[in-house]
Amino acid sequence: MHNEVSAEQLPTPSVYNVANALTLARLALIPAFVWVTVESGFVLSGWMVAAAGIFVLASATDFVDGWLARRHGLITAFGKIADPIADKLLIGTALILLSLWNELSWWVTAVILVRELGITLLRFWVIRYGIIAASHGGKIKTVLQTIGIFWYLCPFPEPLAMVGPWVMGAAVIATVATGGEYVFQVISLRRGASRR
Repeated sequence: MHNEVSAEQLPTPSVYNVANALTLARLALIPAFVWVTVESGFVLSGWMVAAAGIFVLASATDFVDGWLARRHGLITAFGKIADPIADKLLIGTALILLSLWNELSWWVTAVILVRELGITLLRFWVIRYGIIAASHGGKIKTVLQTIGIFWYLCPFPEPLAMVGPWVMGAAVIATVATGGEYVFQVISLRRGASRR
């Protein structure tokens, strides 16, 4: 997740950097994740563990690319746009697969996808006025979604399996709450641009 850095602090980095490469790697892992998950059918535990592993690996690139971008001054306009899109594609794909196999209610997937798509469209709508970086609440939301999906993917025994719905419930609440936060930021950005 790429935060803004002042142009006076760091020179403009090249778009060809390791942080952006990790973002692209996350996108490339999505088809592999889909294939392994479909093969598992949410029945074959070995395939399910592999699917969970790929999902965790892809999700980890989100945290690593953000850390590298901030640590080494590799923040680019491409990264600010591509990074959240890659996140949403990975999360959205996982949610749809879980719902297709009746592991997760469709209303949960719908709420999260509508929020994510709506915020992405709002970001593009105001991109000429400024880029809305991921908020602290947005990062917590992503962590909760990631843990929730992992819990559904991994074939945990019954007592542990019950943790998944609770985490996903918290993720839905965080998703809706932070959606309102982003809408407020968009309104403030537009108002500020109108005054200028």
